[in-house]
Amino acid sequence: MTDNAPAGPSPAATPEPSGSGPATGAPYDAVVLAGGGARRLGGADKPGVRVGGRALLDRVLAACADAATTVVVADPRATVRPVRWAREEPAGGGPVAALDAGLRRTTAEYAVVLSADLPFLGADTVHRLLAALRDGDADGAMLTDDDGRDQPLVAAYRTASLRRALADLATEHAEQGEHAEHGGHAEQDGHAEHAEHTGRGGLTGLPLRRLTSALRLTRLTDPLASFDCDTWEDIAHARARIREHGHVLNEWITAVKNELGIELDVDTGVLLDAARDVAHGVARPAAPLTTFLIGYAAAQGKGDAKSVAEVSAKVADLALRWEAEHGGGGSAPDAG
Repeated sequence: MTDNAPAGPSPAATPEPSGSGPATGAPYDAVVLAGGGARRLGGADKPGVRVGGRALLDRVLAACADAATTVVVADPRATVRPVRWAREEPAGGGPVAALDAGLRRTTAEYAVVLSADLPFLGADTVHRLLAALRDGDADGAMLTDDDGRDQPLVAAYRTASLRRALADLATEHAEQGEHAEHGGHAEQDGHAEHAEHTGRGGLTGLPLRRLTSALRLTRLTDPLASFDCDTWEDIAHARARIREHGHVLNEWITAVKNELGIELDVDTGVLLDAARDVAHGVARPAAPLTTFLIGYAAAQGKGDAKSVAEVSAKVADLALRWEAEHGGGGSAPDAG
């Protein structure tokens, strides 16, 4: 296993998670599984595939950014924010073994478990899963897709329940391996190899349903948040959806902030209103130049969302005065 490997190219621009979790409730840890073979993508580096200008892994990390500790089970790579790293042994041992490796690095009462290929997962869904878990007595709360299929890698679990289930499953699996070996099956080459690989490997090669079947689960339906990218067709679908009119602006702004290492929530409506007033009252090319100056002026102040709003309001007022001074008739010229 590896621990505290370097994060992305500019981690200083992204604050450490506060560890406070959602606005209400106890802190939680996050375990993100990102070490699969992506066979249906031809072995491509799936966590690094970009959707809306951001790597799939980074999109998932943004959804659980308020986790007290985030563990990514994969070989270390650049990420949008600091994380801890773990690896199942042997590498490529499957999702249950990977989950066990990641959970060993957590300490919180609750653990959110996610795959690294969820382009539409948001913090609101993570918090909804945690709220459903805290408000009931189940061992976990997981999403189902639009066909009603369980998605155990978009879920929140009680860490103690998950640890018990993993330990019981490892014991059961080891005993099955011993029985297969002593029962005379291991003398055949194929069975011997299987016993060596899985019987003594604890959790290696086991499907997630073997784990979740031992847990009491609450299920929530969210076809969008549970959408995962297994094929290139899925990737194309996700990219197309992000470019739809209702999504593209927020996606683009988020991608730009991620690229520039900016952690700032801005009222885009205020900025767009200022740009519109400038384009109409002064000149269309003045609009993008003015928004740049708004950002620069806000950075000279406190550099927060309130500063951006205040500077935008001043510029919008100036644009209206400019238009009134020049008669206010007709549309703005193409140049100053």
